[in-house]
Amino acid sequence: MSDCRKGGTMQSKKNHGITALYPRLSRDDDIQGDSNSIVNQKKLLSKYAKDHHFPNPKFYVDDGYTGTNFNRPGFQEMIEDIEAGYVTTVIVKDMSRLGRNYLQVGYYTDTFFPDHNVRFIAINDGVDSEQGEDDFTPFRNIMNEWYAKDISRKVRSSKKLRGNAGDPLCLPPYGYRKDPDNPKQWIIDEEAAEVVRKIYRLCIEGNGIETTARILQESGILTPTYYWAKKGIRKGGKKTQDNPCKWCKTTITKILTLQEYTGVLINFKTYSKSFKDKRRRENPEENQRVFENHHEPIIDRSTWETVQKIRAGTKRRQPKNSEKNMFAGLLYCADCGHKLHYNINHPNSAIEYFNCSNYRGNRGTCNETHYVRADSLEQVVLLELNRMVSYLQENEEEFAELLARKTSQDYEREKRFRQLKLAELNARYSEVDMLFERTYEDNVSGKLSDERFMKLSQRYDEEQQSLKKEIAELESICDKEDSRVYSKNQFLKAVRKFMQMKTLTPTMLHELVERIDVYHIQGTGKNRTQRLVIHYKFVGVLDLPHSPVLPGNIVLNSRQGVEIEYLVGKAG
Repeated sequence: MSDCRKGGTMQSKKNHGITALYPRLSRDDDIQGDSNSIVNQKKLLSKYAKDHHFPNPKFYVDDGYTGTNFNRPGFQEMIEDIEAGYVTTVIVKDMSRLGRNYLQVGYYTDTFFPDHNVRFIAINDGVDSEQGEDDFTPFRNIMNEWYAKDISRKVRSSKKLRGNAGDPLCLPPYGYRKDPDNPKQWIIDEEAAEVVRKIYRLCIEGNGIETTARILQESGILTPTYYWAKKGIRKGGKKTQDNPCKWCKTTITKILTLQEYTGVLINFKTYSKSFKDKRRRENPEENQRVFENHHEPIIDRSTWETVQKIRAGTKRRQPKNSEKNMFAGLLYCADCGHKLHYNINHPNSAIEYFNCSNYRGNRGTCNETHYVRADSLEQVVLLELNRMVSYLQENEEEFAELLARKTSQDYEREKRFRQLKLAELNARYSEVDMLFERTYEDNVSGKLSDERFMKLSQRYDEEQQSLKKEIAELESICDKEDSRVYSKNQFLKAVRKFMQMKTLTPTMLHELVERIDVYHIQGTGKNRTQRLVIHYKFVGVLDLPHSPVLPGNIVLNSRQGVEIEYLVGKAG
């Protein structure tokens, strides 16, 4: 090459500068085999620098980084040294190692390097800025970008096929590992799975994220990153905590919200806009693919949904203390349907209460506060559960018949209605498909203009997206309703568990109660009443007869020091 004779002469003037040797390898380059490996690039660059007498060689390495952008640690370190005036020469194997975005590569080779008096050499492409401009370089850069774009298109196409076929597009989450006999299948990692179950239990028991993190740390439980590294499953991250048992809030939050723990696989959760932009964006639910029963669940669906309700009920306006009230997420306004938010009385922190999150006084639309104290709730719910236990003990057969009716007759009518509605939606979805085909044929035959075709196709597409979402929601409701038929025994099991404990714990409350509708206080003075409607898990509202040994209603003091009679039963 022509630079053989001039390399040493030029460098003799700058013999104190750094010769930057830059090897780069991305995951996509693996398909080319060992020729592009970091080791081989280093050998080539070292030999070239030595043979041509370039002094002070220093490697700036990026292993596993794409060439479509320049957010690479090795490259950025090299740029910082260039700006500081330490680097006199940059040598790469070929132009594609510098990058595959021809506009940005052109900026560095045509502007940045010359402005900083840096010589640039791409060995295999015969590029040497000391020898003047190479007219073919811009075309070579365009071809390198085209290559990256083509690889990206093929990778996307492959992922789309695998994702639609139900193959996981991500690594197994904490609690699972790949099946050695079938890498496409996930199996439970029991040691980690027990930690996942513990995190869910702690949430149901009323512990906040920070409290859960502290409990895990005090128990000496390794974080997922350190656990994987210890087991040799995955390498540790670049940023690791000094304490291997120090759990961060984002990790616990992710575990508590990940649906994969219920046995489903969700593909296409995120997407990138182009091969140049590596930022991941959330994909709308209608563009995701959900595969039920893909793997064995660690958390049952009922427990997962209970946790989501607890978290949703305490997401905003949380009190400063890290603990949560056990009723958070269960209380709803009987008038507007919004959730009740948990608060602590500031003058008297012993008073915990809930009020409507949509109250007009707080810039909402609900006319009343629906204020209810937490200690009053606990006493009322405890009374109702004891009433249910008393009825069960005295009339076990009647109670079983009552539950049977609630889990069959009451839901059959709603089930038939939903099935009819689902059939209508599916029929319309198919009809829109046919309409689109006809529109396309009319456009191809010239009967319909391109402009009209675009408007109609957009309208049909929007309608189908709406139908798709509606169908998915209705199918989900139908699945939940179907589960009620065999849920009678689950409810009885939870009631008998309460009979043995005789105390109301957060776990017991969430096992028995689906939601509580809170009405606004009615009346004045001694005639003040407040209605509460308890919806039990699996069976809904139970209208039980009064027990001769328990009071019909309960009268308690409110925050104003005025007694309130709490009425529990059907809405009215």
